[in-house]
Amino acid sequence: MSQTPHDPYAPKGFARVLETGGAWLLALLWILPLAFAFWAAFHPPEFATRFTLTAPLTFENFTRAWVAAPFARYFLNTILLVTMIFVSQIILCTLAAYAFARFEFPGRGIAFALVLAQLMIMPDVLIVENYRTMSALSLVDTLPGIALPYVASAFGIFLLRQTFRTVPKELDDAARVEGANALQVLMKVYVPLARPIYIAYGLVSVSYHWNNFLWPLIITNSVEARPLTVGLQVFSSGDQGVDWSVICAATLLTSGPLLIGFLMFQRQFVQSFMRAGIR
Repeated sequence: MSQTPHDPYAPKGFARVLETGGAWLLALLWILPLAFAFWAAFHPPEFATRFTLTAPLTFENFTRAWVAAPFARYFLNTILLVTMIFVSQIILCTLAAYAFARFEFPGRGIAFALVLAQLMIMPDVLIVENYRTMSALSLVDTLPGIALPYVASAFGIFLLRQTFRTVPKELDDAARVEGANALQVLMKVYVPLARPIYIAYGLVSVSYHWNNFLWPLIITNSVEARPLTVGLQVFSSGDQGVDWSVICAATLLTSGPLLIGFLMFQRQFVQSFMRAGIR
């Protein structure tokens, strides 16, 4: 009779109970605020903090939220912003990562060390200097002004560089024998093989810049340039108290596309990082 192989690293006894309990605790800490947001958004204001099975469902909170702020403009600004940043990051990070992975040039180690050093610097530390730069370029209160500090990503360069290093060099030689130049090798060999990594990085980049708040708040002054996250502050600036139903409805309008996107692509997201082969 065959026996199941024993895993020496599997948690045992009390350790397994602690591991399972910790996982459930973290799950509850994440799900409870989301559950409250859904409850308050789909129920009248008087039931926002009263949990009863007889509370009526309503979509009026979403209508009130949409009318209270120019969400159409905010959505357009946000979509343009994350698209602008993601496209520029993909182009620049791909070229830089390919150079670091496959080309020998003077100072390559120092340049890559500087890229890694940038990973250790919080973006908020650079806000003052970034604002001065955008002001000198007359880009304050514009979408390019929000996007410019993020057009390249140290994390993207590192992730793609590590992925490109796993591609066998024999594929380079085969492509060059067929007459392909360096750029054609990149586009026809490396980029297709790294497609799962692009998907994973795309989800990370889009979600980060969709939710970014502090820098857009500082650099924008008008509705014409504000993204969704900055536009949400209109719901907390009233003098008539806090209407949790409208606030939660506005929050779901803002985060809904990201939530739906993650639920649709969560398997690809996890598998992409598992297949990255980073080493």
